[in-house]
Amino acid sequence: MQIAYVKMQGTGNKILVVDQRQSNLPPPAPSALRKLGNEATGPGFDQMMWVSRPANPLHAASYRVFNADGSEVEQCGNGVRCVASVLAGNRRPSKLMTLESPAGTVSVRFNDDGLLSVSMGTPQFEPARVPFVADAYAPQYSLDVDGRELDISVVSMGNPHCVLQVTDVASAPVAEIGPEIEHHERFPSRTNVGFMKISDRRNIELRVHERGVGETLACGTGACAAVVAGQKLGLLDDEVNVRLPGGQVVVSWRGGKEPVWLTGNAELISEGTLDL
Repeated sequence: MQIAYVKMQGTGNKILVVDQRQSNLPPPAPSALRKLGNEATGPGFDQMMWVSRPANPLHAASYRVFNADGSEVEQCGNGVRCVASVLAGNRRPSKLMTLESPAGTVSVRFNDDGLLSVSMGTPQFEPARVPFVADAYAPQYSLDVDGRELDISVVSMGNPHCVLQVTDVASAPVAEIGPEIEHHERFPSRTNVGFMKISDRRNIELRVHERGVGETLACGTGACAAVVAGQKLGLLDDEVNVRLPGGQVVVSWRGGKEPVWLTGNAELISEGTLDL
C-alpha cells in the first residue's frame, strides 16, 4: 500500500507528516515505524505525525505522534507547527487553527513573518502529573544517577521532561547521562532530558535527549520545559529566546494557568510515498 508523506523540519527536528484525513487508516506497527524512521531503510524522521479526522468537526484535524523507535508519545511542539503548515498549504489562515492531540487541543497562529506560534497548554509541575516519583512538588529535586547527585527540575508539557542546568552546552554529557535519566526508575514513563545554559534572563542555550529518539537538533516541548523550569526558579523572564543546535525558537509564558506559546519555523524538506 502506497501512502503520501511530507517531510518537514522545525528547528532541525525532522518531522514526517502523513495526512490520513480522507482514508483514516491506522498507523503502521512499531516494527514498520522503526524501518521508516531509519534513513537507511526509509525516509527517516525524528517524529512521525499521523494526521486523522478530528473528533470535533470545527477543528482542522487530530494527530498522533510516533518516535523513530516506534514508540508513541503525547506531544511534539515542532511537529505541531509542521502539521499546521502542511494542512494550510499555500494559504495562511487569518485565524487560529485548532488541532487535537493525545495531550489535548492545541492552537496554531500563522505570523506575518512566516513563523508559526503554537499554544502548548499549561505546564504541569505536580510529580504525579509528569509522572515523577516524589513525595511532594519542589522547584528542584536531587536525582541519584550512578552515585552522582544531580539537581533537576521536572515538568510535563503533555509529555515528561527533566531539566538540568549546565555551564557549557557543548561539553554537556548528553550522550552519557541522557539515556540513564530517560530510563531512571523515578520516571515511570521515561522522560526527555534537557541540558540548559542560562546566558541571561531572556536567552538560553539548550540540548535535548529525546525519549525514544536520543539527541535531536531541536525539541519544541523541551524548549518550553526548560524555559518554564527556569521561570519557576526566578531566573528567566516571560519571553525567552532558546538557541538549539538546529536553530532558535521563542518561548513565552505568563505563569499560572496561562498556556505556553512556542514560536518557530516549519519548512519543507521533501515529499514522497511510503510503501506499507
